[in-house]
Parts: sequence; structure tokens; C-alpha cells
Amino acid sequence: MATTASNRGRDGSIADPAVADGQAAGPTAAGDDAEPQAADDTATQDAPEQEAPGEEMLAGSDSAPAPVEQAEPASGRRGRSSPRRGLVMLALSALGVVFGDIGTSPLYALKTVFTIDSGVVRATPGDVYGVVSLMFWSITIIVSIKYLGVLMRADNDGEGGVMALAALAQRLYKHAGRQSNGLIVVGIVGVALFYGDSIITPAVSVLSAVEGVQVAAPAISHLIVPISAVILTILFAVQRFGTGKVGNLFGPVMVLWFAVLAVAGVAEVVRHPSVLQGLSPTWAVSFVFAHPFIAFVAMGAVVLVITGAEALYADMGHFGRSPIRRAWFFLVFPALTLNYLGQAALVLRQPSAKSNPFFLLFPDWAEIPIVVLATVATVIASQAVISGAFSLSRQAVQLGLLPPLTIRQTSKQESGQIYLPVVNGLLFLGVLAVMLTFGSSARLATAYGVSVTGALVVDTLLMLMVAPLLWHWRPWKIVLAAIAFGGLELTFLAGNLSKVAHGGWVPLLIAVAVLTVMTTWRRGRQIVSTDRVEKEGSLAEFVEDIRRENVQRVPGIAIFPHPNAETTPLALRANVEHNHVLHERVIIVSVSVLRIPYVPLERAFAYDDLGYSDDGIDHLTIRFGFSEAPDVPDAIRAATRAGVIDIPEDQLEQASYFISRGAIRTSRTPRMARWRRSLFIGLAHNAADPAARFRLPSTRTVTMGSDVEL
Repeated sequence: MATTASNRGRDGSIADPAVADGQAAGPTAAGDDAEPQAADDTATQDAPEQEAPGEEMLAGSDSAPAPVEQAEPASGRRGRSSPRRGLVMLALSALGVVFGDIGTSPLYALKTVFTIDSGVVRATPGDVYGVVSLMFWSITIIVSIKYLGVLMRADNDGEGGVMALAALAQRLYKHAGRQSNGLIVVGIVGVALFYGDSIITPAVSVLSAVEGVQVAAPAISHLIVPISAVILTILFAVQRFGTGKVGNLFGPVMVLWFAVLAVAGVAEVVRHPSVLQGLSPTWAVSFVFAHPFIAFVAMGAVVLVITGAEALYADMGHFGRSPIRRAWFFLVFPALTLNYLGQAALVLRQPSAKSNPFFLLFPDWAEIPIVVLATVATVIASQAVISGAFSLSRQAVQLGLLPPLTIRQTSKQESGQIYLPVVNGLLFLGVLAVMLTFGSSARLATAYGVSVTGALVVDTLLMLMVAPLLWHWRPWKIVLAAIAFGGLELTFLAGNLSKVAHGGWVPLLIAVAVLTVMTTWRRGRQIVSTDRVEKEGSLAEFVEDIRRENVQRVPGIAIFPHPNAETTPLALRANVEHNHVLHERVIIVSVSVLRIPYVPLERAFAYDDLGYSDDGIDHLTIRFGFSEAPDVPDAIRAATRAGVIDIPEDQLEQASYFISRGAIRTSRTPRMARWRRSLFIGLAHNAADPAARFRLPSTRTVTMGSDVEL
């Protein structure tokens, strides 16, 4: 018999507004289609025995099937005033987080086009108009149409990015009865490429801005790298306060930045209005046909105008599609277009300005203020990819591609605003390493573009696979999208392959490392889960065995965290098999975190006596909102006060908690290479501790289990 009840109010409430220092909020990105895994993120190694990390109780993991809860509409969230005002504030915050990367491309994009390959692109009207046309239509097709017009409709429970898209595709194909195993692999490749971009973007963006002192204050040019390092250190240090607070701080700055871009561009366009003809696609076409080789080389730099498009999509979970779209079409896109036109007009009027057309748009008296503003803007640019990396990392954890990580909720209203300390630290170290290695934005620009274009191609591939099932696109639409999006992006990718030997290998190396980690973790969990699920066995059969064998009962309450009510916790089975006893009261607890700030009172608990009301073995599901602290002991106390489960509250203070861990033994037929098993062990050892995550009392928490094989 199962019942559902709740009474988590002010008295004994666990609707604690404290930020959750635990697993990602919300159901798994793959929904019910996430592949089964072991209930415990079990470590592996070659040695005879090794402890595994604790059980994954959240519905967000791909563990043995836990119920995936459907969240309420966003309109039910607390803390909102008028919807219009909330939308404006979200759009302002989105400016400070989402558009920083693509918004600072004017600093280096056009300059790189005219300096690449020793200036093969010349400052002639044909070349300038052709390049501006390529830039404008690249932004229009890839960002405005593909990402904002099409892909943002393909969200996965509000989340964007390549992992959410891959999970959505996997679910659609499974529901349609088609093979979907390869889709998640495509997603892994995409997210690995995005991580490569996440390392390069902050370094090249900040360096390009600080290098403005070479024009404004040449005497301190030798301090460019140290200044950049200090700026980046501060940026990564403030991530713990959350993207919402960072966005509120950066949003007004980005409004000023885009206003300055527009004004500076308009001033030069007015002096040379003929540059407006560069908006015509005919100039791009004629440039390509007249100078195919030069155009191909230029495409390797033109791609810089769309860097940040994938981050824009990945950050959708932080703010939602509507605020991002409005900010783009009403402010960002017009400002970028005007500034690129202004730089092109300056190059036509003064060809020597191609060495640094952005800073030379401004008069001498404005150089220092613009350097300062540009530096702040590039710091914000780094925020875009950092936030995107946080979102994609959480999705990777939910899909079982990364070990459980500490994920801190930084907003009481927005489930997508999160902070991952481990990811933040690794990104910081990587950014510093590449910046100190390359030393200048010009050198880093050669490494830029390979991972960006690769990620764009992966997104398009997944989009084309999703479109027939999600939007019922006809074949002609698929072909048209493949040509318009895929053709342009493959050209970008081909143009950047020449950079591999000149620094482009760096983001590719990072991508390979991420790909190795994700595939190793995924494969290791698949292997371990098979053995573990067999050892867990059916919970219903276990209860019948207990009743039939009349196992000795001992006083006390034993609580076993476990992700579902179908299989038996290893710790529970081990206790009976080795100690031949069972506590008088056994409670198996599963936790589910929903994508709403606070769970409505009627949905907080679900109780199941597992078929018998007299054997003292029960199952309790606890549902938290993403703004609630996942405090399991406190939640159980609230359940007893609500009458959901009949346990004297004073006895709960003496209850013991049992975490299931399995000692890993190498099988005689190993199914992973030795080095991959070692990597899997290392990842598992650094997984987030479930006892700390769910605030189990350390003095009353016991670890038990049985061997599992790898």
C-alpha cells in the first residue's frame, strides 16, 4: 500500500531556503530513458579490494530507475513580482552572462581577418565589403536563425546545450523505437569540444582587451600578462556567488558596452555610408567566387564573430529563451552589426587601421576609458563560457557521463543558476596555463576556432536528427537546413584545420581528455551496474524471504538511502547475510529533487509499506525543491510530524544510516584496459560524498556492502 502526504510547513519545515550543496536539481536530462546504472557510483581498480563511493539517491543520476518527477510550471515559482518586470530583469542579467563572449568579438575578429596569413585579405573595397558581408550573414544564419530561431525550441526540460540536445534526441528515438546508442556519443564529442572552447575563450578575450594598453599606454605593455592573470583570478573567485548575482552586476556594464559599440560604429558609418552595401549577401558571394583561396583563409577568422553561440544555447537553462532572444534582437545584434560596419568603414578610409580597427575607432582621449571598459567586457565574456560549462557539467552528471559532483544552487528562483567548485577550479587552472603558454591574443587566436566550429557542427547534426521527430520537418526542410547551417559550419571547420599545427591542437587536446574521461566513466558504470543490480536483487523478494526465514530483529531504526523501491540496498542485504539480524524498523529512503524552488505541501512525501504493514520494512520517497537543502534526517522528522510514517521522533535521534558501498574486485575477464580502470577509480574516489551531501550524521552513519566486479 502506498500513500502520499506532506506537511512541511513552518513547524519542522525542511523547506529551508539554504542553498543546496548537493547534486543537480531536477530530473535527469534523459528522463526515464537514461540508461540503468549501479545504485552506487562504485570505484574500480586492479588491487584485490577497493571501496566505492556512496549511493546515488537522486533522480538526476542514471542509477537504477528512480521516479522522474515532473515540475510545475515556472509561473508557480515564488519571489516574482510582475512577469514583465521579471522578464526585463532576466534579460538584463542575461546580458551580463550570456552575451559576453559573442559581444566582445569586435575586439579581435576583424583585426584577425586582415592580419591572418601575413595580410592575404587586403583593405580594398571588394575585400572589405566581402568580409563584412560574410560576417553579417554568418551571425544572421548561425546565431539569429539556427540557435535563437530553431535550436532554442529544442530545450530539454528548460536546459539547453549539446548534452541536453543529445539527451532529447536519445529519448525521442527510443520512444519512436529507433536505435539511439550513438546519439549520446555525439553529445559527448560536442561537450568535449565545448570544454576546449571554455579554456581558450577567457584567455584570448581578456588578453585582447588588456593589450589595448599597447595603444593607450605603451610604457606598461610588459605587464599585460600579469594584469590579465589577476583579472581572471578575481573572475573565477566570484563564481561562488552565483550567475544571477554576477549577471546583475555585469548586466548594466554590458548595456553600456553595447551602446558604446553602436555609437562608435555609427560615427564611422556616417562618414562612409557606402559601407552599408556590405550587408548585401551578393558581396559575400562575389568575394568567394572572385578570390576562393583568400575567402577560404578569411573564413578561418570570420568564425570569430560567432564564438559564443554554443555558450548562448548552453546558458538557456540559466535565464530562459525569451529573455535571451529579446536581449539579442533588441540590443546585441544591432550593436554588433553597427560596430563591424564602423570598423570596415575605418579600414576603407584609413587602410593602416586594419592593425587594430576596434581601438582606432575612438579618439585619443577615449583610449584609456575604452581599454578599461573592454577589459571589463571581456571578463564578462569569460562568464558566458564558464556558466555554460557549469550547465553542461551538470547535464553530464545527470546522464552518467561524469561522477557525482558538488553542485551548489545559487538562486532560489532559477534552477539553472548553479556553481560547481571542481569545474570552476579546473577551468581556472586551464585558462591560466594557456594564457601563460601563449602570452598574447594573436598567438591564442591561432588556437581559436577549431573547437568552436566542431561544436557548431555537432549541434547541427543533432538538430537535423531531432527535427523530424520533434517538429515533424519534411525532408526538404532537413536538406535546406543541412545546406544552410551545416555547409557554412563545415566551411568554417575546414578553414580552421590549418591552425591545428599552430596552436589549434590545444583545444583538441582538451577535448580528447574530456572525451576520454566521459567515455571511461560511462563504460565503467555500465560494467559495474550489471554486477551490482544482480547482487541487489528484487526488494519484494527480499521482503518475502525475511518473512519466511524469521530473521532475528534487534531494537532500533535503520535507514538505508537507496535510489528506488525495486531493488534491495546492498547494505541491507549484507547486514542480513553476514550479521543474521535486522533492525525492528527499516526505512528505505529515496530522494527526488524537482525543478521548482519549493515542493508543494501535498507532494513532499510518498510512503509505501511494501505490501505488509506488520514487518517494519517501509519505503519513503522525499521530494525536495531545488532551493531546499536536501537534509534527509530533517525530512524524515518532518514526515513523522505529518503522520506520513509512524515513528517516535525521539527514536529518530538514535537511528543509524547505512550507506551501500561495494568492494571492487577485478574479474578474470577484465572488460576495460588497465589504465582506464585506474582512471575510473580516481574519478570515483573524487565523487561527491552522499553522506555529506544529504547531511547524514557522521557518528551514526555506517558503510556496508559486498564485492562487485569490474
